[in-house]
Amino acid sequence: MPVAVHVLGLAVFALGSSEFMLSGLLPSIARDMDVSIPQAGMLISAFAIGMVVGAPLLAVATLRLPRRTTLIALLAAFGLGQVAGALAPTYAVLFASRIVSALACAGFWAVGAAVAVATVPATARARALAVMIGGLSIANVLGVPAGAFLGTNFGWRSAFWAVGAASAIALAGVVALVPRTADSPTADGTDGPRLRQEMRIYRDRAVWLAVVTTALVGGGVFCTFSYLAPLLTDVAGLTPQWVPTALGLFGVGALIGTTLGGRLADAHLFGVMLGGVTASTVLLVLMALTARSPVAVVVFSFLVGVSAFFTAPALNARMFDVAGAAPTLAGATTTAAFNLGNTGGPWAGGIVIDLGFGFTSTAWAGAAISAAGVAATLASMRLHRSRASRTVASSASLAATGTPVSGASGGADRRR
Repeated sequence: MPVAVHVLGLAVFALGSSEFMLSGLLPSIARDMDVSIPQAGMLISAFAIGMVVGAPLLAVATLRLPRRTTLIALLAAFGLGQVAGALAPTYAVLFASRIVSALACAGFWAVGAAVAVATVPATARARALAVMIGGLSIANVLGVPAGAFLGTNFGWRSAFWAVGAASAIALAGVVALVPRTADSPTADGTDGPRLRQEMRIYRDRAVWLAVVTTALVGGGVFCTFSYLAPLLTDVAGLTPQWVPTALGLFGVGALIGTTLGGRLADAHLFGVMLGGVTASTVLLVLMALTARSPVAVVVFSFLVGVSAFFTAPALNARMFDVAGAAPTLAGATTTAAFNLGNTGGPWAGGIVIDLGFGFTSTAWAGAAISAAGVAATLASMRLHRSRASRTVASSASLAATGTPVSGASGGADRRR
């Protein structure tokens, strides 16, 4: 795997630490900012909204720029956003800093994914993307629990300062080790033809089905994960000191899941997608049923981390399959789709909590969303098989008449 891909994974570690560390900081932020825990949870949704909006917009806005330059600028802006969050005097300022950081994070993910995919053969896309997602998994193993530890012992602002420092280190790595590319501007210096070409992917229903599937898979898990800290302390009865441990186990599971999914997805894309989202649905139901057992909740936190991130390389690779002619927007669309789930999941969790159903209800709601993800995955499989059957029938018809058959028939959507 090229060294640039590993450097991108290192940068994603810093991005992921900021994106998810709030799960362990919600109680302290709520107390300090004098807001409810569901209101504090909206900071997670604010970040996700910024990712949803920022990914496609920044992908389009930076089409004419060299990708390395774009990555450097976005990572620098992200680091400054962490500093703004650490210094935020009010909830409103903290909310705004999360959106700004998310915009930079979204752009980095979109362009970084395009760079990662461009450096490897098509048959290794899932593995390259798994390296980037692995940075996110390591963030859950190390960054998120470390943020919870810092928040518990030194105040939640210290976690923002730590992520700002990690961003500076990642920025140095990108400057030093990610090579310059000259693949963004078109020959005449305009991005119009290329933009029109990439925008055509949104005419394909397979792309929109991939968006829905990805959003549901992410939403189901993060409906529960976003409120894991109060679920552990208020329902399971664990002390706050256990929260970093449980988050760390989720992260270990995520790293294991990403590694396994990355190795299998290139050969068994739909099998990985269906198996992972089905497992997440079952595990969330079991977590809801055993929510008052400290051991069970901690164990299921680990297993949900495995199942959730097992699907991630396959979901990313699926989008690049159906939108292969538009690599920049493919990465941006996947980022937006994941964060639609990250927005809707905490929002749904906050609703069931506000309705008085308690923190356990977030696991039930997450299971329901994941079950919808199973249905969307099955629909995506049916569409893929239908297109493959039509392609085979068309090729057979052309062969019977003696017409040469192009190997490109069927486009990029030819995966398992």
